[in-house]
Amino acid sequence: MLERQRDAYLAHVAVERGLSPNTVAAYRRDLDRYASFLAARGLADLKDVTREDVAAFAQGVSTGDDGGRALAPASASRTVVAVRGWHRFAVLEGWTLGDPSAQVKPRAIPKRLPKAISTDEVDRILAQAGAGDGPSPLRDRALLELVYATGARISEAVGLDVDDVVLDAGEETVLLRGKGRKERIVPVGGYAVDALDAYLVRARAPLAQAGRGTPALFLNTRGGRLSRQSAWAILRAAAERAGVEDVSPHTLRHSFATHLLNGGADVRVVQELLGHASVTTTQIYTLVTRDTLREVYAATHPRAR
Repeated sequence: MLERQRDAYLAHVAVERGLSPNTVAAYRRDLDRYASFLAARGLADLKDVTREDVAAFAQGVSTGDDGGRALAPASASRTVVAVRGWHRFAVLEGWTLGDPSAQVKPRAIPKRLPKAISTDEVDRILAQAGAGDGPSPLRDRALLELVYATGARISEAVGLDVDDVVLDAGEETVLLRGKGRKERIVPVGGYAVDALDAYLVRARAPLAQAGRGTPALFLNTRGGRLSRQSAWAILRAAAERAGVEDVSPHTLRHSFATHLLNGGADVRVVQELLGHASVTTTQIYTLVTRDTLREVYAATHPRAR
């Protein structure tokens, strides 16, 4: 029974809620672990589960007492979220009369400020991405210019097709597909437009010759769509050559948001550009901005001390 109930819920989050395949796969692992925990307690149906069972599992995934590997706070929290979603779905489907997980909260995750680099460091990375001859440097520069210009996730950038980009004068935009396949149209700045134009005119066709034809915007050397892992490797290599340390796949996205807010952009505008469902997610960047304001104030106001 648990297996059928689990599969029905996973189908729901994949089809009705449009969660990505990676997220659905993570939910499946979480719920498989939960189902094993319930089975070990002699529970074969969600209707038999109590609040104490859910609470014991939520505690167990953090410590390993449920029989599995102890999870980091973020992973443990995601596991509890998956369990709570499954129980809510069970109530809606009429499998259970109540939700035993309603009062079991995910473990609080310590807030980590996003890593942002300076505009000078961004310039150095972009310059290094385009260094060299052949089509690959043109592609690499266009890719990273676009990510920084639009705040796109790496996965969103490599998922672009040629038709998703408009480079006509006065209409320079890109259609990005975020989490849950939610679409947003984001303007593209002049530097990124120039880099994309150079790539499309001089580099994409040579790369495409090695493949079988694909609408993908960014191509690998075999003519297929550039993977997320390859895009991350491009960023990491350019950062190393530029002498910029501690760069992650989200570095340019975080820097995009922080630089906009430091320049005076409204947080709700940045929310729309990033594709965040809630402004609360975007507001973590305002912490970075407030730190900057305090530093400037302390360094420049004659009576700051």
